[in-house]
Amino acid sequence: MADMTATRLAQRPQLSEEVADHVRTRIMSGEVRPGDFIRLDETAAALGVSVTPVREALLTLRGEGLVDLVPRRGYLVSPMSRQDVEDIFWLQAELSRRIVDRAITRFDAAALETHAQLVDDFEAASAAGDSDGVVHAQYSIHRSINRASQSDKLSRFLFTAARYMPYRLYADDPAWRAAALVDNRRMLEALREGDVATAHAVVDAEYSNGARLLVAHLERAGVWDDARDDSSPDAVEVTSADDRSAGATSDRAAAPGR
Repeated sequence: MADMTATRLAQRPQLSEEVADHVRTRIMSGEVRPGDFIRLDETAAALGVSVTPVREALLTLRGEGLVDLVPRRGYLVSPMSRQDVEDIFWLQAELSRRIVDRAITRFDAAALETHAQLVDDFEAASAAGDSDGVVHAQYSIHRSINRASQSDKLSRFLFTAARYMPYRLYADDPAWRAAALVDNRRMLEALREGDVATAHAVVDAEYSNGARLLVAHLERAGVWDDARDDSSPDAVEVTSADDRSAGATSDRAAAPGR
């Protein structure tokens, strides 16, 4: 996978954003932890690029608060709390609810047919264990809703917040894929029926699952001092909106995430 990433980046004329995405994902997935240094030369060599786009990328990430510059030593990963992670999901959920409110009144028959095909594409990719296909299909599903909402600014804000999500972490998880498929189909029906309450429930389920999964993953990765040890169970319960409406949860995460 790293070799594929390096080849793809080396072939692109504008690299700094792609490098920033790569490093951001490493941070948000716990591959590098708070206090770890990110070396310009090592990162450039791993991606098959020069140090210039890496330096530009780290400046971008410094502006986002993900890394700090230590004089004469380089860039190190900034502290990140559970609350920081949950806030990312909370923001996405708030934006998504507003976007869905607008989109649900604007989907026409043709757009609904296209959206249904995207959900089928997600199901096919999930069944095949095609993580890249799952990521692409899920992105396309969200883009379909964003476009229907005709809310360009909100969609851009949502895109910015979504950059912090390590998508492969989710796409590689069969339990997440199964829950996401249920939620995608429920959202499709809500869009068809103009059912705002169900659409909001789907948004909440998706983002609360995302927050729970990522926090648990980062705990196991040892990102926080009080993280669970290796004897902790690896399984994280992933629920769909159907599970929530059937079994009600009082422990609703503060930050649902798509």
